[in-house]
Amino acid sequence: MPDSRTQKLARLLVEHSTRVKENEQVAIMGWPEALPLMEAAYEAVLERGGNPVLLLDYALNDEILLKKGSTAQLAYVSPIHRLAFETLDAILKIRAQSNTRLLSGVDPQKQSIRQTTNSKLLQAQMTRGATGALKWVTTQFPTNAYAQDADMSLREYEDFVYGACHLNGEDDPVAYWRKVEAEQQRLVDYLKGKKQIRVKSAGCDLTLSIEGRTFLNAAGQHNMPDGEIYTGPVEDSVNGWVRFSYPGVAQGREVDGVEFGFENGRVIRASARKNQDYLLKTLDTDPGARYLGEFAIGTNFGVTQHTKNILFDEKIGGTIHMAVGAGYPETGSKNTSAVHWDLLCDMRSGGEIWVDGELFYQNGEFKV
Repeated sequence: MPDSRTQKLARLLVEHSTRVKENEQVAIMGWPEALPLMEAAYEAVLERGGNPVLLLDYALNDEILLKKGSTAQLAYVSPIHRLAFETLDAILKIRAQSNTRLLSGVDPQKQSIRQTTNSKLLQAQMTRGATGALKWVTTQFPTNAYAQDADMSLREYEDFVYGACHLNGEDDPVAYWRKVEAEQQRLVDYLKGKKQIRVKSAGCDLTLSIEGRTFLNAAGQHNMPDGEIYTGPVEDSVNGWVRFSYPGVAQGREVDGVEFGFENGRVIRASARKNQDYLLKTLDTDPGARYLGEFAIGTNFGVTQHTKNILFDEKIGGTIHMAVGAGYPETGSKNTSAVHWDLLCDMRSGGEIWVDGELFYQNGEFKV
């Protein structure tokens, strides 16, 4: 029997995240494992009067291309995907991997080339998204692979995913997320015009400037699940050090024990207990990869544990995350890169955030 929460999630993506209107063209992109959600989203777009376009992708394609493709082939951008990102009104991206370690054996240099290629689509997404010309959202359909990474059964993981989206017990998930949007807007409004942030915890001592930058309210518009407020710090302003609390996973590789030292915005010192070589190669992808493109505070206490999946992990209530690499233009960030890699710090035991000398956040809770 189909899970009714799949239909709820589809409605949430179409009615709240992308707010599809009549005659809008909507790409629904996903892997075969996500077909139940893709079909539900297709139907939901039709009900709103939109025109859905299905784009079925395969993770296997990435593995074959990265192992067999030439440099020229790795640099090739599909005209179909370019058309979707550059011309359509909305994109729903649905992740659904059957093997999250599929790319573990691929040459990192080839991955870097492909990442640079894909950044052309990412740049179109960010640029058009900043102007409102493109509405986009990324979500995830529960699979056994994700469940195994999270040390759960598939049924447990389904409950976790839909709980993080607040679909398990919410009569009207659209109304729930719009309430979250209103509460987070209060925090965003407080941060308008502020200049300096100091972050202190057992694993972090950083200062950064937010002067002239904008905090954005992430309440389901671009990610589902969601729950964060975020900005792009002034590029040359970050100073201090950070030791991230959890491993980061990118391109099938888990990098644990990551520590950064910053000077005038740039990562001048980086180390990791596991996969340090991959970390350093990623930071050397391009000049922007060693600068922060994002500073954010997670607010979703429905994400109940770390699962090695950044779509969920970065939203954990009581944590902050920072991304090296590309920033979001709508925050005022000027940092460009083929990389956007989020890493987390737990702030629930002694962590503090000070804004222009006033205590803003302590032990995972807002103080304003």
